[in-house]
Amino acid sequence: MANLHFHYGVMGAAKTANLLITAFSLNQTGKHVEIIKPQCDNRFSDNEIVSRIGLRMPALSLQNLDDYMPKPETQFILIDEIQFFSTQDIDKLVEIINYSKVIIMGYGLMTDSNEHLFHASQRLVEVGAKLHLIESNCQIDGCMNLATHNARFDKNGRIITNGPQIAVGSEQYISVCRMHFEKFKSGVILNQIEK
Repeated sequence: MANLHFHYGVMGAAKTANLLITAFSLNQTGKHVEIIKPQCDNRFSDNEIVSRIGLRMPALSLQNLDDYMPKPETQFILIDEIQFFSTQDIDKLVEIINYSKVIIMGYGLMTDSNEHLFHASQRLVEVGAKLHLIESNCQIDGCMNLATHNARFDKNGRIITNGPQIAVGSEQYISVCRMHFEKFKSGVILNQIEK
């Protein structure tokens, strides 16, 4: 059985909900679980993981994994928003699994709204994490295509395809299929999109 897993999908694909359901199931069967999240993810809580469907659990909020070591009894480490950690943090996780029987499951985004891999996500692929795609549909009304892109829009509904990899604020994010992403890149405005 693989001991390093990366569960990835676009925004809104229920990655956090999947993590919380997995943690609940493991806890129900007596497994020792640690839940971690990056400190920069404080949208809903500083010390909890919260899904959009209302599930929540306490989590260890860390800026980095430099000094992190799991407790001796820990069997599973579940990490939310893993893409916000560094490549060095991923290497620390590899070191942990190399010298213990812990199973690590990271949940997060593979790519940003600029179509670039997050550094931590790229490193997970490079070190051989078992990949699990969490599928969801395009969020454009009436489209049933697989969502493949995290599209970021300005206040006027125009797509933003450059700039910082992590951006929060007035921008709006929508998960879309490749076809709609290309339409937005060609100049179509969000509220003028045809189904």
